[in-house]
Amino acid sequence: MKRIVSIVAILVFIAAILFFFRYFRGKGVQNVSFDTIDPENIPRQITEVLPNYRMKEKALVCRINDEIFVVVTRGEKNTAGYEVEIDKITLSVDDGERVLTVYAQYKDPKPGEVTAQILTYPFAVVKTDLDELPQKVILEREYKN
Repeated sequence: MKRIVSIVAILVFIAAILFFFRYFRGKGVQNVSFDTIDPENIPRQITEVLPNYRMKEKALVCRINDEIFVVVTRGEKNTAGYEVEIDKITLSVDDGERVLTVYAQYKDPKPGEVTAQILTYPFAVVKTDLDELPQKVILEREYKN
């Protein structure tokens, strides 16, 4: 009987520790508000450097005239029909570093869908309300139909 009580106590203790770390790890995460930028209104500085990153699938952050922009690129695609949209951006502090997490939704053409056979480089640009650049950027992808 004493053994069962000890095992239950250990399991409760482990569950409490896991809850504690999960609860406090989520503290300090704040949503970052942003506005999507239409392709014709993208700042010139971004359009000049975008060709350097269009082959990669990543999230980039840049400061232009005291405004901070986030760019998500999907890389090179062999057909039309691929899209990317920034769904949410969060800012947290991890080991003293400001970490920006960009949640992007990817859309691919449906199987069997007729698309133009052309190289495309899907990307999305948003302007944030951030005051300073983060030290680290993480891209979280979600595929939608």
